[in-house]
Amino acid sequence: MAEEYAGKVVVVSGGSRGIGRGIGAAFAAAGAQVVLAASSASRLETAAQGIAAGGGTRPHTCAADLRTEDGCTAVYRYVADRLGRCDILVNCAGGTRAGAFLTLDDAAWQDGFALKFFGCVRLCRLFWPMLRDAHGHVVNVIGGAARTPDPEFLIGGSVNAAMHNFTKGLAGLGKRDGVNVNAILPGLTETDRVEQLFRQRAEATGASVDEVRRAQVAKEGIARLGTPEDVAALALFLCAERARHIQGTAIAVDGGATAGVY
Repeated sequence: MAEEYAGKVVVVSGGSRGIGRGIGAAFAAAGAQVVLAASSASRLETAAQGIAAGGGTRPHTCAADLRTEDGCTAVYRYVADRLGRCDILVNCAGGTRAGAFLTLDDAAWQDGFALKFFGCVRLCRLFWPMLRDAHGHVVNVIGGAARTPDPEFLIGGSVNAAMHNFTKGLAGLGKRDGVNVNAILPGLTETDRVEQLFRQRAEATGASVDEVRRAQVAKEGIARLGTPEDVAALALFLCAERARHIQGTAIAVDGGATAGVY
């Protein structure tokens, strides 16, 4: 699989930390030219240094506010000017708030959709001609809340459900244009983001962070929290030629936490 990705250009939004960084590291280890995009130049630099130190090809980095159209356009122009192509687009940016519904104001809702949903939509639109030319791949990293509503995670669930619908619809265009489009639905994963969500749930419910963590693990009946590497392994597979017949699918990486058949 490593030879398959040698020289390919992989753009990862939200690539400075967590799952996005893990996916970027996996593609870099496989020889791809990775572009990590996120808002913080310093965190991007730290991620690029860490990936290179781990033996992967040092990624390119592009700091931009993906909540805005200008920020998404800046990422596209960076890739177009320096690399001239995009074979794989991984949309992993997004940090929607958890919390009690009555405490979440319009700004929190707008911010949740601006980064995760509209950032994904804009990057897909901008990079689509390159992806079509390359017969490339789109992987949208969404989250299990797309399927399992939660009263303390209404913003995230709503955004994830919208991304799920968008991914399925975009896959229909992908069938015509030769672009594979799929989604990954991570469950609880060991990242700074999950620790932040635990703190927000604790504030909403009056429990301690440790109590929230134990309750969530027990509720989902999982052996452990996932890791970014668990998600990255699936992303690499979905973008391989042997997975070309997988189209418009959303796959959970959650240790079996999702209870429904869908």
